[in-house]
Amino acid sequence: MARLVQCAKIGQELPGMASPPYPGELGQRIYENISQAGWDMWMQYSVVLINHYGLSLGDPQSREFLMEQMEEFFFGVGAQMPEGWTPEGTPGMGKGVPAGKGAPRK
Repeated sequence: MARLVQCAKIGQELPGMASPPYPGELGQRIYENISQAGWDMWMQYSVVLINHYGLSLGDPQSREFLMEQMEEFFFGVGAQMPEGWTPEGTPGMGKGVPAGKGAPRK
């Protein structure tokens, strides 16, 4: 039987993950408070962030940005889509990718 968690993202008791999805304290917090369905939502959203900002997972600044976004996505007031992002194929809208690539500068 799957381990159940009260998912902080979805607001329901749902099957949890088999193991922490990320190392460290944040990974443990996600494991204890986020369902597998919530994690799957993050995986889809993280692809949007990576593509929109042209992030490289080999870049420490990009990884730090993604980690901050992950914490906000799960435990923040509410994660918003990146500024200027539009769904692919939306007529009359931009391509959804900014001219400069890489993690946003602080």
